Amino acid sequence: MTDLKNRYDLAVIGAGPAGLAAATLAAKRGVSTVLLDEQAAPGGQIYRAVTQTPVRNPSVLGTDYWHGADLVGPFRDSGAEYLPSSTVWSVSRSLEIGLSREGAARILPARHIILATGALERPFPIPGWTLPGVMGAGAAQILLKTSGLVASGNVVLAGTGPLLWLLAWQYLRAGARIDTILDTTPRENWRQAMPHMTTFLRSGYIGKGLKLLLEVRRKVKVIDNVTSLRAEGDGRVQSVLFRRGDGAEQRIPADTLLLHQGVIPNINLANATGCAQAWDETQRCWVPTVDAWGATSVEGVSIAGDGAGIGGALAAEHRGRLAALDALHRLGRMDRAQRDREAAPHREALEKAERGRVFLDTLYRPGKDFRVPQDDTIVCRCEEVTAGQVRDAVKLGVSGPNQTKSFLRCGMGPCQGRLCGPTVVEVIADARGVSPAEVGYYRLRPPVKPITLAELASLPKREDEIAAVAPH
Repeated sequence: MTDLKNRYDLAVIGAGPAGLAAATLAAKRGVSTVLLDEQAAPGGQIYRAVTQTPVRNPSVLGTDYWHGADLVGPFRDSGAEYLPSSTVWSVSRSLEIGLSREGAARILPARHIILATGALERPFPIPGWTLPGVMGAGAAQILLKTSGLVASGNVVLAGTGPLLWLLAWQYLRAGARIDTILDTTPRENWRQAMPHMTTFLRSGYIGKGLKLLLEVRRKVKVIDNVTSLRAEGDGRVQSVLFRRGDGAEQRIPADTLLLHQGVIPNINLANATGCAQAWDETQRCWVPTVDAWGATSVEGVSIAGDGAGIGGALAAEHRGRLAALDALHRLGRMDRAQRDREAAPHREALEKAERGRVFLDTLYRPGKDFRVPQDDTIVCRCEEVTAGQVRDAVKLGVSGPNQTKSFLRCGMGPCQGRLCGPTVVEVIADARGVSPAEVGYYRLRPPVKPITLAELASLPKREDEIAAVAPH
């Protein structure tokens, strides 16, 4: 990593739509910009492998996916430096980034930082979800985009949310077989979502979404109003036991079970940096507190895209440009009036892109039984802790997720709470009879991603440089 500058005006973390858009705009204005990304190629999750995918038939992944190439080209021509395969494991309040690349770690200072860490799948803990053959819909989509691979045998999709239906559509377009879709969308969600239907009808989602849903429902058996799920098998998943709202229980064979119940912001890095967060009741998750430009409570740190609240790929792109314009203003490259003037078309495009989101968020809010699992369900996969153990800890006086670290080690494994945090919070809140807002979330510290002792040893030896990022 010796080719890096000693310091950058702007560092952008994450090469999805928000990060690509932000880095491109800033670099084209002459600001020294570096884009750091964990993946080997730009695109993030939504546009993953858009420049490298072996899926050459454009109709398989859809036109929205290929829009990612329209972001990658301008970025490569912008003059921004690009560091793929780079793990960012720390961002300090003094705007120093701890990163690892090619087996070595270093500290990279910047004058302003934009976190574009995107979203991750909401945990979907059901009995048996740790069996081989059970995986997230997002993981299945990664395999399709990066390697052109689809599951074989009896394939069952279960859950709720736009991504579940998009994956089903892409699987069918790729010639894959889907045996059954188990739709867990609660029926009462339709009643709650209807007041937002008028805005949704004026959005860009309605036409594409209805066409996609109708095509999938014509070709795949869909069972609606599923209220409970259990993956079963000896050594790997072999069947799925489910119950419908009328109480009828049924078992179907499954060689692969793909689970999904929406996405939530990936907040771990923002959390460890010290950015304030708040509970979002509509999206049922914790989100960083940001202003209209993405600025956080930590001076010099902004968040763009789904990492600050789920809005979708197009919204993330425009939020990235708004964050970059504000960074230019804070760096003294333009005055407030110019910033606001240039932001106007992006704000208009953002409003259009976000139109209809409340309807989708309300309709696809996961049911309580899938957010607050039964006692025998593992909620922390790293430490193999069940929901029942978390409830027992509450009876002993645990009031929040940070105390569960002492009692049960929840949130202390390699994932640092990404796979258990939302569920642990929901279980504790339910057991105490309070809102998750009162329970709080994990207090995270660097490193937020696993790094080796060899990488730590490669850091500069000056104590003042190490102190800002060393694990504690």
